[in-house]
Amino acid sequence: MQRVVGGTEASSHAWPSQISLQYSSSGSWHHTCGGSLIKKNWVMTAAHCVDSNRSFRIVAGEHNLDSTEGTEQVISVSKIIIHPSWNSNNVAAGYDIALLRLSSSVTLNSYVQLAVLPSSGTILSNDYPCYITGWGLTRTNGQLSSVLLQAYLPVVDYQTCSSSSYWSSTVKNTMVCAGGDGVRAGCNGDSGGPLNCKVNGEYQVHGVTSFVSSLGCNVSRKPTVFTRVSAYISWIDSVRRRQ
Repeated sequence: MQRVVGGTEASSHAWPSQISLQYSSSGSWHHTCGGSLIKKNWVMTAAHCVDSNRSFRIVAGEHNLDSTEGTEQVISVSKIIIHPSWNSNNVAAGYDIALLRLSSSVTLNSYVQLAVLPSSGTILSNDYPCYITGWGLTRTNGQLSSVLLQAYLPVVDYQTCSSSSYWSSTVKNTMVCAGGDGVRAGCNGDSGGPLNCKVNGEYQVHGVTSFVSSLGCNVSRKPTVFTRVSAYISWIDSVRRRQ
């Protein structure tokens, strides 16, 4: 799980394609990861969020996990499709992406919208302004946030992020790094959620939150690492066509 450190509360429903992925345990539902609504019955999240034998549901139109606001849409997950090259014992290899087919379609409204995905192969430049959003831990070993948080995380380009003083060879070119200022970061509970970057006047989901340093979430020169969505557009399209 991953969560926003150094963030601020997002305006209610400012990120309407963000969903809460929840699992069932002992008769109640628990937030575990974020995700992005990419079609009315498809959610994109991280593979490591769903590679277990749990029952999952998604909540769209959510802001405060602890209260019912009347905007929520709760839908069960009917099928989980994890990238075939994902290896849970080697997160650094990449492929930390999964698609969830929903048992029914969401209703689009001002609280629930589809994410915009980047064009295949798009690479954002160093320091490109992006935001991570999520209900993850507010500090390393802290607690989940009840409200959706956002934090400004500028992109760290591959050349920098794969250098020896950053992530070195742990980071692959199918990933995107952002942050690393030692203050703001993703953390447990944010995993699977989006890195939102504004391109041509609209926010696109350029990353799926994947991992942070084992030393802690907000470690200097250890930016939050995301699956780079633009590297997987053809896989996403092929899965949706087959289903």
